[in-house]
Amino acid sequence: MNPHWKVWIPLWAALSHGFAAEPPADEWTRARQQMVKTQLEARGVRNAAVLAAMRKVPRHELVPASEREWAYGDSPLPISEGQTISQPYIVAYMTEQLDIRRGERVLEIGTGSGYQAAVLAELGAEVFTIEIVAPLAERAKADLARLGYRSVHVRAGDGYRGWPEQAPFDAVIVTAAPETIPQPLVDQLRVGGRMIVPVGDAYQELVMIRKTKHGIKKERLIPVRFVPMTGEVEKHD
Repeated sequence: MNPHWKVWIPLWAALSHGFAAEPPADEWTRARQQMVKTQLEARGVRNAAVLAAMRKVPRHELVPASEREWAYGDSPLPISEGQTISQPYIVAYMTEQLDIRRGERVLEIGTGSGYQAAVLAELGAEVFTIEIVAPLAERAKADLARLGYRSVHVRAGDGYRGWPEQAPFDAVIVTAAPETIPQPLVDQLRVGGRMIVPVGDAYQELVMIRKTKHGIKKERLIPVRFVPMTGEVEKHD
């Protein structure tokens, strides 16, 4: 969840007409094309592979049925259990900043609906994703399998300590906001790895971390608004 959205745009508005029932597949495709053009390219997302992934991943398949007509709108959406799926622009922005390469191993903290994991998989990454809310983890696992994302591994659990048995990772993406950056996640980055994480409480900003052989480098990016990271992290913030 973040402050960059302005309006909720239903699918029928994005395509200039409405549907009495579920729109055919080509209408969903056109909705994604429109989303990429007006929300991503118009705001400066330029990575061709990221744009291609965003055109391909069926976001409407990864939101509750009650939210489906809004799937390609310029906003976050509720996905139950008090959680949200991030606005498409933020998903694209964070993914572009990580500069994912085919074959890289990526750790995601906060699976949510599985949408971000699907985008990463479209880029050729092997994704290890952890969701603290067990019903969301199970739903995302089932949806990702149904959609054919075999390179995504979903685990229900507390993401604070990452997935040490699968470390090191080339990249880490965190989609819930801790007040301070969890050190175990930094430790699981390989040298040369990158991590993007929203940090803060009332005020949050995206932070990019790059791990070098001499330590880590931090770069502040943009203000955002995500749901807070919960679990063990609350003992350390």
